Amino acid sequence: MALSWEESYLGALRSLAGDDRVLIAVSAHSILRDGDGRILLIQRSDDHTWALPGGTMELGETLRECAIREVHEEAGLTAHAVTPFGIYTQAHDLSPNPYGHTYQPIALMCRVDNWSGVLNRFTDESVDAGWFSPAAFPPRTGRLVRRALDDLTAYEKDGTFALD
Repeated sequence: MALSWEESYLGALRSLAGDDRVLIAVSAHSILRDGDGRILLIQRSDDHTWALPGGTMELGETLRECAIREVHEEAGLTAHAVTPFGIYTQAHDLSPNPYGHTYQPIALMCRVDNWSGVLNRFTDESVDAGWFSPAAFPPRTGRLVRRALDDLTAYEKDGTFALD
């Protein structure tokens, strides 16, 4: 079960810093593919956009553990092996989230190489989830999804690690 916002490290930090300061948030996001090459997307509960499973790292957690935990929390699947293929800082794209808070994210992008379980479409953090062909993503798919897929393609083709 996911921590409540108040129990999370970022929630506690936000309460100390107030609503107006820009905070740095470290997170991990993952691309999972099924046997047909479809991509797992979750529909976020806060803004209802479609996104890759992912979220903020908790204190005492590694980025690998964060990626694995977020896949489980948002889709009910167990990631057994992950391969990082990029780090995104989005330093020039700061905008408030649905709650009016602004963060500069530092996000590790991972490919999940081995996973098990049955997809849970409805969780505490997602209102839907499903497997989608990259040619047929649902409306309101976040731009990070396309960028991550392009960067994963480059990584798998020639080992290029995305870094910004």
